[in-house]
Amino acid sequence: MSPNHCVYRPHPGLYVQYGCGLCAPEQWLNFDASPRLRLERLPALGFLFRHSLGALFPANVRYGDIVKGLPLSEGLAAGVYCSHVIEHLPREDVPATLRETLRILRPGGIFRLVIPDLHWRARHYLKAAGTGDPEAGDRYLDACMLGARIKPRTPIGIARHYLGHGVHLWLYDFAGMRALLEAAGFVAIRECALNDCDDPHFAEVEEASRFFAGGERELAIEARKPAYPAHR
Repeated sequence: MSPNHCVYRPHPGLYVQYGCGLCAPEQWLNFDASPRLRLERLPALGFLFRHSLGALFPANVRYGDIVKGLPLSEGLAAGVYCSHVIEHLPREDVPATLRETLRILRPGGIFRLVIPDLHWRARHYLKAAGTGDPEAGDRYLDACMLGARIKPRTPIGIARHYLGHGVHLWLYDFAGMRALLEAAGFVAIRECALNDCDDPHFAEVEEASRFFAGGERELAIEARKPAYPAHR
């Protein structure tokens, strides 16, 4: 049975992180959709892969694609976290991602996310462009991790281009992300800061390096699933 068909049943106080990368606390259920993780988890080929290149992901990281749906029961999680994940998704996939996040949360559950902040990057660009700086645009695109300076030519470079998730596909400011969260059904949406959550479990996954870049704060948001179903 594939990982996508194995459903994990809820128990009190379960916390879920998707797009976890290498940050996988034992107290959390950690998912990632990296192609490399999928290769590492294959029964036979994965054994050869791990012994030739070495295992990158911790053993407790499960393969799971938030866009397609995680193998979790509805209302399972007391908390869900993702850091620098949503900007790597096509814009059209974000509403489904947020609806799936809401689905796996229990009523009143907390969702916290960190993404690159478009606002301060745009502010820096406008300030530099206003002085006639010819490199303002290049620095802006570099800061946003958008576009490509060079075309990959080596086999490794081409593989990273097609299998990796390193580039950003879309960026957001608070107003834009708040509207998407509201459309998905979230409430109590606010900008948040490192370790300012009422639930101390989030301190196990939040890293200072993810909340700041270039001396500026990235966009961190907390939202909740309504405690009671909406009346229709």
